[in-house]
Amino acid sequence: MRICGYLTTAMIKKVLVTGATGRTGSLVLQKLRQNSDRFQAMGFAKSPTKVQEMFGSTEGFFMGDIKDKCTIETALQDCSALVILTSAIPKMKAPPSPGERPEFEFEPGGTPEEIDYYGQTNQIDAAKKAGIEHIILVGSMGGTNPNHPLNKLGNGNILIWKRKAEQYLIDSGIDYTIIRAAGLLDTEGGIRELIVGKDDTLLNNPPNGIPTVVPRADVAEIVVQALQESDARNKAFDLMSKPEDAPDIVITKDFSSLFQQTTPGM
Repeated sequence: MRICGYLTTAMIKKVLVTGATGRTGSLVLQKLRQNSDRFQAMGFAKSPTKVQEMFGSTEGFFMGDIKDKCTIETALQDCSALVILTSAIPKMKAPPSPGERPEFEFEPGGTPEEIDYYGQTNQIDAAKKAGIEHIILVGSMGGTNPNHPLNKLGNGNILIWKRKAEQYLIDSGIDYTIIRAAGLLDTEGGIRELIVGKDDTLLNNPPNGIPTVVPRADVAEIVVQALQESDARNKAFDLMSKPEDAPDIVITKDFSSLFQQTTPGM
């Protein structure tokens, strides 16, 4: 908002994005910074080298470990919202022999229990202490199935730990938006119809058998919109998209209506 030629800061929301050097996190941070009239977006990352490579500068970033509550509390000063995009990352042990399945592991200190549960609950606790008004947590579909293949990667039970952290956020008393994304695509956003659901119903019974995927860019846009739409508050939902060439596709532009289809609780 401009008054007498001066940009007022009263309407600008300061937001911290953790996991900001991830493929989805970096898109969220970029989108927020493109809307500088509404957001002051800060990034939180572990590696200054990676930040420098991706963004050309470490300006506007806090460096730290999500397992260190003190560094998160420092980064959250004067923020009104937190966007959590941190996640454990499995690593392939070694290239598999022909005909064998690859085996995965997690680096020491980087297991799903440590990152997706304790790392996220640390962030939630720090946000509560800092008086944060709204937390957006980006997770994954599939959490209702303990036998999901992702849980078997490195025996990490990653979706189980993510689900526990989501419940912790709901129980925290802070306004929340939990986005459980389908398989992520590195493709253009803003050209598909987005679909929301609950409890993996879309994953188990996708409409017309369409692929359960969504572009990362659309997930990032949902985050930006959720920071502005009251109908996104205190909601948890699954998110996927229709293919670009689906018949009768209606490209999602009315995000308020989309959020009205979502519901509170797990």
